[in-house]
Amino acid sequence: MTLTTLDWSIVVGALVVCFLPALFFAQRAGRSTTEFFTSGRSAPWWLIGVSMVATTFSTDTPNLVTGLVRNGGVSANWIWWAFVLTGMTTVFFYARLWRRLGLLTDLEFYELRYAGRPASWVRGFRAIYLGFVFNVAIMAAVNLAAAKIANVLLGWPIGTTLVVCGVINVIFAATSGLWGVLVADTLQFTLALTGSIVAAWFALQRPEVGGLGGLAAQIEPQTLALLPDWDEPATVLAVFVVPLAVQWWAAWYPGSEPGGGSYVAQRMLAARSEADAFHGTLLFNVAHYALRPWPWILVALSSLLVFPDLADIQRALPHVDPSLLGDDMVYSAMLTFLPAGLLGAMIAGLLAAYVSTISTHLNWGTSYLVHDFYRRFLRPDASERHYVLMGRLVTAALMALSGGVTLLLGTAQDAFNLMLSIGAGTGLLYLLRWFWWRINAWSEIAAMVSSFVIAVVLFVANRGGAGLDGPWVLVASVAVTTVVWLAVTHLTPPVERATLQRFYRLVRPGGPGWRQVRLECGGLAPADDLGLALDGCVTGCVFVYAALFGTGLLLLGRPMPGMVLTTVAAVAAWRLGRIVRAQGPR
Repeated sequence: MTLTTLDWSIVVGALVVCFLPALFFAQRAGRSTTEFFTSGRSAPWWLIGVSMVATTFSTDTPNLVTGLVRNGGVSANWIWWAFVLTGMTTVFFYARLWRRLGLLTDLEFYELRYAGRPASWVRGFRAIYLGFVFNVAIMAAVNLAAAKIANVLLGWPIGTTLVVCGVINVIFAATSGLWGVLVADTLQFTLALTGSIVAAWFALQRPEVGGLGGLAAQIEPQTLALLPDWDEPATVLAVFVVPLAVQWWAAWYPGSEPGGGSYVAQRMLAARSEADAFHGTLLFNVAHYALRPWPWILVALSSLLVFPDLADIQRALPHVDPSLLGDDMVYSAMLTFLPAGLLGAMIAGLLAAYVSTISTHLNWGTSYLVHDFYRRFLRPDASERHYVLMGRLVTAALMALSGGVTLLLGTAQDAFNLMLSIGAGTGLLYLLRWFWWRINAWSEIAAMVSSFVIAVVLFVANRGGAGLDGPWVLVASVAVTTVVWLAVTHLTPPVERATLQRFYRLVRPGGPGWRQVRLECGGLAPADDLGLALDGCVTGCVFVYAALFGTGLLLLGRPMPGMVLTTVAAVAAWRLGRIVRAQGPR
């Protein structure tokens, strides 16, 4: 395609606007690691909520959704819709706990919750494991999506895209610190969401589609269904039963970590109060699941009529690199129909989404490598400016490494499955460690090592043609990892009592898991009502699912069930508001 001067002007203008926060906060970010990595712990709830939404909205997200819909229909999205349960659990049970810790990074948790050399080991190991290995893999998946979009819309080879985008991201992330990332995320999310809505509108206007009515009339009912076909047990098991029964609590996935973690925890720790951490995380989960999916799904459904086969894309866009061709590329192909000006706005929106996600991952991963590894174990006595400088250098290194890993991935689905498999089985530990005193540092190490080894073995075997796919692989990984860490927990000594008592006094978790320690602390009552938290979690899930599916049914020409679910969402929202007010500010 050839972009007009108007298109390029819009792209450049949007890029400049998004860079302004980086320049504005550059001096503040350079003062200390607290400013660079947690914005001085003074971010309001709406800013951290929007930032979380923007970070989880990247170039790989519409590509992933498009691939899912084209291969399995709308119901295939249950593999990530199931994470609504994870998100609401984090909101009502864990958001306040994280902010109560008052830490710089979530990895400092380990030396607060556990004691001695094992606690230091798990902090250092996880800094490398997440900040380097896992984080580079995540960024590679996002890079892959950007490369596919640039190949379709601009004709760029993958190498050009990686170099250009790498330079943009390093300059932005190394300059702005978390304050700049948070503020820029607000601008970038607005651009990206507007662009996705515009793309959906134009996709529906294609003559092959004929609007929402034409779409509903031409697409097979099962493809439009919100639940999988019960006559296909294997599909039901893979995309519905296992995600809802196992995946949401057992798998650690960025942005949907059981109990919170990674950049979600980073933003909760950056909040100015417990209430801001709670409300910001709630805003994130509502917007992430109830607000954003349908524009992507409508484009994906329309693509089934415009490009029924991948060969149709190759014929229509002969410049596309065959090695990048896949169903996840079809979203980009649908954007080629946008008129001049709007095409530039869409590219600007996708670029904004990409920069938002990558800059967050660079800041988050660098915080682990610099604060939790370099500062903690190698140079504990250097100046704050030295650590900020190291952070900027590590930022550049992470971006370069992620570019290399990008060349090893095939599709957005490959990357999603790899992330799930690496974190399979660790989720239950991350949920229980706040509420069961017996878990120790060795439990953490055993869970991480076993899940990583299993994931790597399966990934290598599949690349060799073993074909070890399907829900049973995830279930087996979860089962093995869970047995390993539970066994290690009971075979290793418990955390010393003084450490447990200090942790309880600071966090004051509820439930029976801390009864012994609670008595040792003089019967100090828990800070939170777990019954009220459970009520909020269930009500939040009902609200999000009812809003998501009610909107979808209305769009797809089923007004009666759509109105029923919309009414359910309204009632759940009212009830949710009462629960939130009952928890009170802190």
